[in-house]
Amino acid sequence: MENLDLSKLIPLLVPILILQLGLQIYALVDLSRQSRVRWGSKWIWVAIIIVLEILGPVVYFLFARKEE
Repeated sequence: MENLDLSKLIPLLVPILILQLGLQIYALVDLSRQSRVRWGSKWIWVAIIIVLEILGPVVYFLFARKEE
């Protein structure tokens, strides 16, 4: 088995980390602007967005946003 060289993985991980951080920031800003959300309080959605990394913001945009 070959040794894993982390320097080769960094170029692959950086775009994913930027995407994750961008989605999380956008979702948190959007959440702060919403007057109400579906299925729980805003604090629950903050935790979901942060803990579930890339999946959290996607779940928020699909299920929590309440169109006004």
